[in-house]
Amino acid sequence: MHKSGWDDFRYVLAVAEMGSVSSAARRLGVNHATVLRRVAMFEERWECPVFERTPRGYVVLPDRLRLIEAIRQIDGAVSAAERQIGGIHSPLSGTVRVTSTDTFCHAVLPPLLSGLCGEEDELSVQLICSNGPVELGRLKADLTVRPTQNLPEDLDGICAAQLGFAAYAGIGAEDDALPWLELGGVLRRSGPAEWMEANVSPDRVVGGADSFITLREMAVAGLGRALLPCVIADADPRLRLLRDTARGLSVPIWVACHAELSEVPRIRVVRSRLAQALERQADRLLGAAGQAG
Repeated sequence: MHKSGWDDFRYVLAVAEMGSVSSAARRLGVNHATVLRRVAMFEERWECPVFERTPRGYVVLPDRLRLIEAIRQIDGAVSAAERQIGGIHSPLSGTVRVTSTDTFCHAVLPPLLSGLCGEEDELSVQLICSNGPVELGRLKADLTVRPTQNLPEDLDGICAAQLGFAAYAGIGAEDDALPWLELGGVLRRSGPAEWMEANVSPDRVVGGADSFITLREMAVAGLGRALLPCVIADADPRLRLLRDTARGLSVPIWVACHAELSEVPRIRVVRSRLAQALERQADRLLGAAGQAG
């Protein structure tokens, strides 16, 4: 059996697709004589004439059309492999747009971004703050960082850590008389809202908000107790932890993108680095919820 590499096939494919030796030579960046020689060598080596030479150019013989199609498939596979290799070795460049909740955009992600892109990368990251449903297309975002029990089916995600929740109140508030602040708007579909629905009577609720950042400020002002992410409440000197309430409550944190974009180099790398950075912050993100029990 003869052995042949891709270089032996690409001359034949170029002539078949361009219809002439001169056009094939220009496409391949070689001279006319080189194409003639390589095509002749191929046909001789394989004892397989491929073309009919006509005044109008080179025409593929009818019983060789399937051969040309097979070579074309090889060309597609080689090109795909070259793109993958180029993505591995080339410097990363471009903008990656990351959408997340206000909690993450304010308190978690900004400190992580400084170490996210290496010196050799030409990457920039833009944050899009949204507490609404994960709709990457509508938000024109590439990635999302979301605390949620389950991702939408069209997203491919990495579970990086757990976001802990606990009940907090302002420093001067008395526990016994303290009402609750509810999770309104888009927060009604969250895990903490489910806990409140199961454990807090509606007549004990006096207000609420659709943002954990806003709920924190309302709790600080003495308007009521609130379930808050530990990462925005544990270190706040204006708040105190209510240890006997909502113990051990947490939600998975996902770094996700559309499945068909998961292997785009800039998105793949930023997603992986974000997940690793969040994993290193796992204890802080779980906070007091990891100490309760």
